[in-house]
Amino acid sequence: MPSLFDQVALRGLTVRNRIWLAPMCQYAVDAQDGVPTDWHLVHLGARATGGFGLVFTEASAVVPEGRISPQDVGVWNDTQADAWARIAGFLHDRGAAAGVQLAHAGRKASVAAPWRGSTPVAPADGGWTAVAPSAAAFDDFVEPQALDLAGIREIVDAFAAAAVRADAAGFDTVELHGAHGYLVHQFLSPLSNLREDSYGGSFENRTRLLLEIVDAVRKVWPERKPVCVRLSATDWVEGGWTLEETCEVSQLLAGQGVDLVDVSSGGLDPRQQIEIGPGYQVPFARAVREKAGVTTAAVGLITDPAQAQRVLDDGDADVVLLARAALREPAWPWRAAHELGVPAENASYPPNYARGAWRS
Repeated sequence: MPSLFDQVALRGLTVRNRIWLAPMCQYAVDAQDGVPTDWHLVHLGARATGGFGLVFTEASAVVPEGRISPQDVGVWNDTQADAWARIAGFLHDRGAAAGVQLAHAGRKASVAAPWRGSTPVAPADGGWTAVAPSAAAFDDFVEPQALDLAGIREIVDAFAAAAVRADAAGFDTVELHGAHGYLVHQFLSPLSNLREDSYGGSFENRTRLLLEIVDAVRKVWPERKPVCVRLSATDWVEGGWTLEETCEVSQLLAGQGVDLVDVSSGGLDPRQQIEIGPGYQVPFARAVREKAGVTTAAVGLITDPAQAQRVLDDGDADVVLLARAALREPAWPWRAAHELGVPAENASYPPNYARGAWRS
């Protein structure tokens, strides 16, 4: 069997394969109340039915002001958790593990969906004042309000409270979003963190919020369940967050109970010069895996089954995460199984779909 279809264990969780669905924002909550809808059930459920081993939700805000757009989902109240429970249950019924990405958008909050221009949404139109480590705007967005120490404490507590709800909803793992220019990443990078207190300046200070969130979540999250963290390995801008810092903080995370680091990049600064190509972020995952000694996930233009298998064969990562390829092809793992010579009976087809299985 190709190792893409090997099980992988993290703490007490065993996932059926190493092909996972990456978190992808859907901007589909028209009621603007953060409650996931039938869209999320069908979107995520289709990928679980299609054979993905672990299915992550999109970025799910821990407070209302942590949403990217008014149409984002959340985990800040019990009504949202109840709706997520239905979805997590369906994912389990289809044989997939269920993960929720807990997030706070920081200075990139209160903007419209991409197909509505990604422009700032005014409070009169359902938006709000964004918060950040410093009063420094992203690109031409509205200047955010700098968080005081009490505000930082509230955010740490909000992540922990969201983790408690996620556990009650039946999720198998949480991923803490520390990438793509959102709040935690804003604290990590010296390009966006201009603070002069214990949360700014040095590497130790800039990583303090992330480590405090991990500690708070790990205290309330069941010991048997894994915790994941998504990081941007580099800002792709001189003077920003670096791969070396990513490896160093990943080693700290592993020592504080993080079980997997999901390695992405960019998103913090519009000046970024990203060298995009197939698997362009895979070397970052390999560096974190080798230098930090932590289980890693690779993501970023992984689209071909043979390519995905090479990531594992070469020791670059332990699992692969698919995003846009999974939007195009909800049953990508079935095609991968066929192309890599895995018998149909080992490819996680539900009996309802067995007649449509790829055959050699």
